[in-house]
Amino acid sequence: MNFVSVRIITDDVDRLVEFYEKVLRVTAERPAPVFAELVVPSCTLAIGHSQTTHLFGTDSVMGANNRTVIIEFRVDDVEAEYVRLKPFVDNWVKEPTTMPWGNRSMLFRDPDGNLINFFEPVTEDAIKRFKGRH
Repeated sequence: MNFVSVRIITDDVDRLVEFYEKVLRVTAERPAPVFAELVVPSCTLAIGHSQTTHLFGTDSVMGANNRTVIIEFRVDDVEAEYVRLKPFVDNWVKEPTTMPWGNRSMLFRDPDGNLINFFEPVTEDAIKRFKGRH
């Protein structure tokens, strides 16, 4: 089994696509106006309009209503990413901080309030845990 993607449901696909294109430095693929995919080497971040939720079942998904999931990206240099993102990220939750498990992390919210973590393993144990992973 392979983990393939995470999909965010939103009322404003264009706004989120623009934000994530800046954050991830990739151009979204737009197979339909109500759907986009931002493909990075390890996974795909999909963005779907709330108009598509009827395809999954009534009341199965609600856009801009997430407070339980953190979308995480391992980066080479958290400090450099912080400087790069600071001009266009409006909602910072945590500036770069070393976590007890050995990752240097920064957390921020996208325009719909979804929580994003950019992290870099910095301790010897954390570096070992991620060795060989994409």
